Amino acid sequence: MPGEILRIQQPRHHKAKVCIWADLEISHVESLMAANGPEEIKRILSDLFKLTDYHDNLASAILLDLYFYTVQFALDHNFDKEQLSAFFSIVKKTHKVCSETPFGNVEQCYEYFKELVLCHAVKRPPWSVNQFSPHQVKLITDYVLNTYFRHMKLYKYVFTPMVRLDLSMSYLGMPPTPPPSQVAEDEKPDELLEETEQADMEQEGGEEEKTEEEVPQDEESPAHQELRQLITSQLNGEIEKLRSSLNEQIHLNDEALQQKLTLVDGGASGGKSSRNSSKSKKK
Repeated sequence: MPGEILRIQQPRHHKAKVCIWADLEISHVESLMAANGPEEIKRILSDLFKLTDYHDNLASAILLDLYFYTVQFALDHNFDKEQLSAFFSIVKKTHKVCSETPFGNVEQCYEYFKELVLCHAVKRPPWSVNQFSPHQVKLITDYVLNTYFRHMKLYKYVFTPMVRLDLSMSYLGMPPTPPPSQVAEDEKPDELLEETEQADMEQEGGEEEKTEEEVPQDEESPAHQELRQLITSQLNGEIEKLRSSLNEQIHLNDEALQQKLTLVDGGASGGKSSRNSSKSKKK
């Protein structure tokens, strides 16, 4: 609904539990194990999880690849039916937690993944079962870390919505900014376009018909004219005073400089005459 504020799911902690036969039933697992090749496995998975549009939908194709390589990993390592079903559900549930929020939740996802693995590796019924051996736990952990978690941001980019922040600020003592004007319902876009083109043509025609005549300005009132004259006369008087003061200061500086030069020249000539008289006396 327009104007409705959508709440975005924040990262949260999930409680893990045993998930054997949660997503793949025993008949599904038997079909996957009896499949003749990768194409048949993909067909079975696309039919089970409604991903038949993976040829045209990139998100469905990425998700189908995730499911296919999960099943292929289980088959390559000779997992039994219960192990294949449990491992598939572990990867599927981890992906679900990852894609439930667009915010970063890698820590929550990894903690949830570890708890899911432990639920199927420790014999502690009814909370956990001994489904995987320690060696299988290491294989599963290394595989998921090097495949899913290594590309977790890419999965999040594909399967989570983009969040855009629209920030509005209000100041105390100032009226709120009015919303932008909307087009009237009775006006059609074609009519607005024609009106805009017509206005542009009239504006261009008006620019071509312009002459060198000055545009008449609004006449000022007598009070404004008198005030303008008074301000102008005061400014002119102050400018003249400043100019005369500056000229007088320059003249005084020139006189002082000339006096200093005269004293310097007089001292130099007196020193020369005294030295000449001393030389004559010695002779």
